[in-house]
Amino acid sequence: MSPGERISKAVLHRQLSGLEEERELLEEYPMGEYAEIVRETGFSCTCCGRCCTKAVNDHVFLLDEDLHRIREAHPDVVVPAPYFEACDQNGRFFVSGYALKTKDGNVCTFLNESGWCRIYADRPLICRVYPYMLHREADASGDLRLCHISGLNTHGEYQVPMTTEDASAAAEETIRYEKEYLDHQILFFRALIVLFEEEGLRYVRRTYDLAMQNFCHGEAVPVMVFCNGRFEETFVSRDMY
Repeated sequence: MSPGERISKAVLHRQLSGLEEERELLEEYPMGEYAEIVRETGFSCTCCGRCCTKAVNDHVFLLDEDLHRIREAHPDVVVPAPYFEACDQNGRFFVSGYALKTKDGNVCTFLNESGWCRIYADRPLICRVYPYMLHREADASGDLRLCHISGLNTHGEYQVPMTTEDASAAAEETIRYEKEYLDHQILFFRALIVLFEEEGLRYVRRTYDLAMQNFCHGEAVPVMVFCNGRFEETFVSRDMY
């Protein structure tokens, strides 16, 4: 086993362990405490559309339930999520799922000219809970901290009166999203580790660099996308994002 291969496997296992640890912490987080944070935040959407832009939210990751519903009705609006997590010696990238495409101006493909979502009633779960969240992120110092809300005071209104019932419902739905997202990521890394071991795949830095260079130059590259518990192969180019 080469040093590069050992490093690759160690990184994958470390990422998996971090996700599993966060999932356990989320399971133990008190719902009532989070519901009170949601109530005190009191976010109210003003339909400004800023959260639907790439500048505010890099991409909209789709859970399997979102993917099935949206791809069935709009088959051309999904693309492998950016920031591929791995690459094998054959130049195939691996990514944990799909995301929504953006259109001119780097806005969500479903945002119309009037600033309204064209699929609002069927929008992805992350769009339903946003800007609430409950996961760990690294701060400016690199230390992990628990995040409860995104884009505070950059869009919408805050400290709007909110009933205890509405706050509890929002907190419950947010925690459901975070759990389902983490479950998806955990399954992805487990499947990726197994696939690399069973098929004798390995990480080669030079292969990754060359494949990424081709991608950045506009060439289509193979990407194995994890969805519905398995990997499916597709080809993507930079101009699809």
